[in-house]
Amino acid sequence: MAIEVRETFREGCGVREICVIGGNRYFGKRLIARLIAAGDRVTVINRGSSAPPPGVTHLIADRDDEKSLENALGSRAFDVVVDQVCYTPGQAEIARRVFSGRTRRYVMTSTVEVYEYEDSAALVREDAVDPRTVAVDLELPWDEPEFRETHYGEGKRQAEAVLAAGGPEFACVAVRVAHVLGGDDDFTGRLDHYVDRVRTGGPIAVPTVNHPATYIHVEEIADFLAWTAGAEFTGPVNAASHGVLTTGELCEAVAVHLPEGRTEFRTTEVGEVSPLSFARSYGMDNSRATKLGFTFGEAREWLPRAVAETLGKDN
Repeated sequence: MAIEVRETFREGCGVREICVIGGNRYFGKRLIARLIAAGDRVTVINRGSSAPPPGVTHLIADRDDEKSLENALGSRAFDVVVDQVCYTPGQAEIARRVFSGRTRRYVMTSTVEVYEYEDSAALVREDAVDPRTVAVDLELPWDEPEFRETHYGEGKRQAEAVLAAGGPEFACVAVRVAHVLGGDDDFTGRLDHYVDRVRTGGPIAVPTVNHPATYIHVEEIADFLAWTAGAEFTGPVNAASHGVLTTGELCEAVAVHLPEGRTEFRTTEVGEVSPLSFARSYGMDNSRATKLGFTFGEAREWLPRAVAETLGKDN
């Protein structure tokens, strides 16, 4: 049952009330900056370990603790909630209960990893994984960090399923984000790995058959999430730039800046491979978002910029 809240949604008002759960780093902080620049009133919820950007309302709560989240929110209601840190079905269950009746629209940041079992050379469409048909198991050890990390795609799939089960009164979008590159604050270390290997001539471990993938620039995914917050569509949507990139293309873009370096690939059938090298395809079809009105860039056009930003961070 949706809880009753004292505040009402702001009908006909140009200023939107938007809540962002998490979002203090990487493309999350860029999203918040875009919302503020658009004139939205932004509330950020996190555990308090880091301060949000100036100009927002900051609420401290543990999203895994339903009572903590309810107490922090009080009577607040929002036009849109953007959930940057929903990783498990349990977290999604809490969010759906707490925010039902508090928001018109719920946007969950999901991942290309939901397609980890869809091994196809063709770019995968959203209907390959329908969250309404995904089985949910809340009894799995989702609270264990190692389990959560090794079941990242499954956690996101089940979280999508829980939110999708909210029905028409809980309008939900799952943004399935391609691998993100760029920015001088990329904490993932994935491009750094190739910079280090090319600079030192160290071996780059890749699978015997190394498949390409779709990507998106950090600024573009922030644009996409801001656009999604203001749209009306629901359901899953793929967010990826046009075109696929191979590991070789990533290394070529790095090598342009490191003429004294060397690129050496070493294939392996077992064991760990380098990040952004894949034994299966991770290409997403972005035609749904394109038809809805978002204009994506070309991955090959922004890749040199992403590499330059990574190298700038290292200098």
